[in-house]
Amino acid sequence: MAAHGVKTLIYSSTCATYGEPLKMPITEVTPQLPINPYGKAKKMAEDIILDFHKNSDMAVMILRYFNVIGSDSEGRLGEAPRPELREHGRISGACFDAARGIMSGLKVRGTDYKTPDGTCIRDYIDVTDLVDAHVKALEKAKPRHVGIYNVGTGRGRSVKEFVEACKKATGVPIKVDFLPRRPGDYAEVYSDPTKIREELNWTAQHTDLQKSLQIAWRWQKAHLNGYGTQVMSA
Repeated sequence: MAAHGVKTLIYSSTCATYGEPLKMPITEVTPQLPINPYGKAKKMAEDIILDFHKNSDMAVMILRYFNVIGSDSEGRLGEAPRPELREHGRISGACFDAARGIMSGLKVRGTDYKTPDGTCIRDYIDVTDLVDAHVKALEKAKPRHVGIYNVGTGRGRSVKEFVEACKKATGVPIKVDFLPRRPGDYAEVYSDPTKIREELNWTAQHTDLQKSLQIAWRWQKAHLNGYGTQVMSA
């Protein structure tokens, strides 16, 4: 990037770099103690960027995404994972696969976490809000400056809450199989978005979980084979 004169870097990082903090909500100064390979790899990339920046004029913005859901409300873009990634993809994709009958049901891993209903709690951020956060980060990026921001709603929802919202959004009584915990999953993660609100004037606008899932479901039904085929309704 330096050799080709790139002046601005916006890095897609993740809340997984925090691991399982002792206190909620998570701020940008919460210690980064990742507990899974994904979080560790993102943390390493952040460290490399920050080390490079010590002797660079590059403008750097690091955005730590929380759990991204949804699709473009105008129906242009949606989530279409490669078949081999389906089983390890996002919970929204897994819910939709179950609703479409691609999978026999939804596998929920872990019901004995120290949370109100026993399932993991996550901060679900609509992809449209995430796009807006990138635009604002680009507008505010300054040479020789590093900005680090959490991108989330500031509210945690349990996996069971998410599944119920997905059932209502799709209108399908999704079969749910409850399985033992998966190694590397943390019980509760949600953001404190104060810094990004105050410094970038960004706040999540699409916080109705069921509505975000309805929009994403509409895209799924119109693109049964991903981007290969579009189904037009009469």
